Amino acid sequence: MTVEFQVEGMSCQHCVAAVTNAIREHDATAQVRVDLASGSVTVDSAQPVDVLKAAIEGAGYTVAAVESGTATGGAAR
Repeated sequence: MTVEFQVEGMSCQHCVAAVTNAIREHDATAQVRVDLASGSVTVDSAQPVDVLKAAIEGAGYTVAAVESGTATGGAAR
């Protein structure tokens, strides 16, 4: 499934790496795209949205919104 998160607190390449690594700890094959300018993180992963959101928040960032793109199961929260 593809999910887009609006994330607050990201400002540099270190933030990009921290968010990417946090997500990949839960799904090593996840495709992660971070856009610092818009604060968006787009993730293609088989993991549930709640797991991905918790990973981002566990890295120290605030998830302000979640939009589900093409979901293969489960609802976005």
